[in-house]
Amino acid sequence: MSTSHETPAEERDHLWSLIKDIRFAMFTTHDTNGHLHSRPMTTQNKSINEDHTLWFFMSRKSDPVSEMTSDMNVNVAYADTDKDSYVSVSGKARVVDDRARVEQLWNKMAEAWFPGGPNDPDLALVRVDIVHADYWDVKENKLTQLFKMAKAAVTGHPPTGMGEHGSVRMD
Repeated sequence: MSTSHETPAEERDHLWSLIKDIRFAMFTTHDTNGHLHSRPMTTQNKSINEDHTLWFFMSRKSDPVSEMTSDMNVNVAYADTDKDSYVSVSGKARVVDDRARVEQLWNKMAEAWFPGGPNDPDLALVRVDIVHADYWDVKENKLTQLFKMAKAAVTGHPPTGMGEHGSVRMD
């Protein structure tokens, strides 16, 4: 993170603490025309390990899977509006064949999308290697935030002290 002297493991743990309870992320790919497309996806991880990866289950026939074969650069955005916590992850995505990982990550929610279970032929395991992440973590309560924004509107000076912003580089 840009404002601290945390070790890579501490940075990874902090990043995970911000996203671990967010059920859905917006997964963004580039289509062949270069347009950006975002879709809600469920992160399958139980944590972020030393390999700095996020895992997703997707349909092999889906647009995200075909789009990432031509452009591996993706963005995964997380938002927890109740906690005022926001994370934007940039990474490289690819489909991997790792039956052991599929078994490890498999859950009942995935079964709703892939009724054939972990061996469903349409199931693609997508690995996103995190390159960089930005986060915004607002610690102030809503009333304090509103006061600071109102003061900024009156004074013409942008609000300050609205929370923590940081960056994590994983490469």
